[in-house]
Amino acid sequence: MSNAILKELCSSLKLERDRGYQNLVAHLQSLDEEGIYNLQFDLSKLLNDNELSWESKHGGLMGAKAVLENGNVSDDFEIEIKRKCMDHLDDNEFRVRIAAGEVLGALCKKIGPEIYGDVKDQILNGIRSNLEREMPTGNEHQNDDDDVEKLVEKLSSSPGGEKRINVDAAQIFHDTAGWKSLETWMKCLECVVHSCGHLFNKYVDQELLDLIFMALLHTNRFVRETGFYVCAAIVSIGVTGDGKSTLKLKEENSVYRHGTQLSEYLGKGLSDNWSQVRLAASVATRKFLHSLPSEEVKDQFYSILIPRMCLNRYYVAEGVRIYSQETWRQTTEGEGRHLVEKYIDDVVNYYIESTIADNHAVREAACACIAELGAKIEKNAVRTHVPRLLAALLVCFNDDSWPVRDAACVACGNFVLCFPEESRNSLPDLYPLFFNNLQDNIASVRQGAALALANVVQAYGQSSMETITNKVKEGLEGVEKQPASSEKYSALDKGPGAYGVVKMLRDNDMDLHTDKQMYSCGSLAPKMGRGGGCMDHKFKKPSEPWELTDGCIHLIAELSNNPSLSPLVGQTLPAVAKAVSFQHYPQHVVLLETLCKQLPNIAKGIGKRHFKPHLELFFDSIFYSMTCDSALTSSAASQCLNQLSSFLGPNILKGRVEQYNPAYMDQLIANQFIAPL
Repeated sequence: MSNAILKELCSSLKLERDRGYQNLVAHLQSLDEEGIYNLQFDLSKLLNDNELSWESKHGGLMGAKAVLENGNVSDDFEIEIKRKCMDHLDDNEFRVRIAAGEVLGALCKKIGPEIYGDVKDQILNGIRSNLEREMPTGNEHQNDDDDVEKLVEKLSSSPGGEKRINVDAAQIFHDTAGWKSLETWMKCLECVVHSCGHLFNKYVDQELLDLIFMALLHTNRFVRETGFYVCAAIVSIGVTGDGKSTLKLKEENSVYRHGTQLSEYLGKGLSDNWSQVRLAASVATRKFLHSLPSEEVKDQFYSILIPRMCLNRYYVAEGVRIYSQETWRQTTEGEGRHLVEKYIDDVVNYYIESTIADNHAVREAACACIAELGAKIEKNAVRTHVPRLLAALLVCFNDDSWPVRDAACVACGNFVLCFPEESRNSLPDLYPLFFNNLQDNIASVRQGAALALANVVQAYGQSSMETITNKVKEGLEGVEKQPASSEKYSALDKGPGAYGVVKMLRDNDMDLHTDKQMYSCGSLAPKMGRGGGCMDHKFKKPSEPWELTDGCIHLIAELSNNPSLSPLVGQTLPAVAKAVSFQHYPQHVVLLETLCKQLPNIAKGIGKRHFKPHLELFFDSIFYSMTCDSALTSSAASQCLNQLSSFLGPNILKGRVEQYNPAYMDQLIANQFIAPL
């Protein structure tokens, strides 16, 4: 039975190896002392075969791990397995190296931290010797791994074939290349720390921390990520299963002794440019805070951690955002608002610093956090910082990344509403920016601008209405001048495409694509105004008249929520009806979709008395939308009629439609049988 399981454990197929491991764990429960001894002998014999394939090495190590975790072992077997683990931590196959680290961790759990004491120097030297890696140049790469040579060859060649090894290629190499055995040495240390638990405290010294800190600042993102997971293991050695610290502060708790250094490096990780590193640092931060026994102790480290933890609750990467929100809930226990107020200076400084980060996701999150300050935090705590925060938002308002512009716009609207007097002097700068977003190419940006302008009106009342009313009038009247055929494909080459494939005008611009920095994702690209990129503002599509009209309809819908503006909003409805009646341009169905979605909201906002006199003005547009080729517009029109029917009453709507145009009755009756969304 054991031989069959060992054969399965050493299979070339992963599925069979995994099944073999599970079968071995189950088989161990039925073995007596002699059977376990024989199994140890077979595993030792297997691992001492110098001609083994990597699968057999991996199988032997995983078999040893199962034995260590599920049965008694002899002293000779412990010594033999420890020696084989250290041999295999430099194996060419990373899966063998990972397994060796896991087995060493199982040894520490079985015997105690003295196992780590025996191999400490080898593990730390393994990490230290792999921290730096030279980039091969010239003929040097012939002595390196083939993968490294291919990567450098790719990074250091221009389209013409000539060599151009430069700083950019070197930087990409260091940031993305594999790092030999470094990651597996660190994973080995992580397994050992987890297995030793609180008994590892006596081994946490400055030498170990300095080595870990070198990894946390490493140029390679994978090394930094692994480093933070090792750091998470170290800071959790004093935490029980229920998340409570069990160690005395100064005598035993190494996390507290080195807390100042740890918090500084955790702060760097929480601000890392790579989401994976940020997540690993978030895991370490939660465990770090859980390892400290009281709020008084944690308070020493909050000035660094609170601003970064708070911002990551709005980070674009979903894993980071959700994990950070849960960490915030666990850490603050409902007192998050008071903690932000307590550390408001540190929070504001970090938010403002984040608004100029190269990572667009960070800038967007910073704008959302600044908006939150205005809406949720005690006004007197934020009031003195309003000028600096508004100045930072004005910079983001001109960002080349539209999500950042959108977030900055919404945040400015919130600040104007919350701090009208402090924001009054910024209005001359804000109005052009609000209006620019109101006619942006991106629909959600237009909606954000409408919301922000509605907040301006709510804050300043009639004093702001003239400026905004003039813009609404301009937007509703301007659609009449919309070109019949807009340049939807203006960025495409007008010449014939090779093999029938259209090409962008800039695809063959050698100046734009030669000797330029490469990025694996947009999050690492410099801000567009400083370095070009896929959203270079010089090539932004100009706004069209219909887009401003669309934004104005959203704005009217937002203004309708203000009861004091109901008469004024009602007066704009004839102009809205006229604006959506133009059908000479392809995008008119998009404008009609917006109308159908917002008209019920406008009706409910201003009330029946102000809406009903203008109802018939929209019938032609609504029933036209129901029969148009755009499924989104047709669906919006159908739902619009259902909502108006519920608001006005089915019989009233039916009577008004029949009186206006009996030909629409068949459509109206048929639509009644469509279930509302």
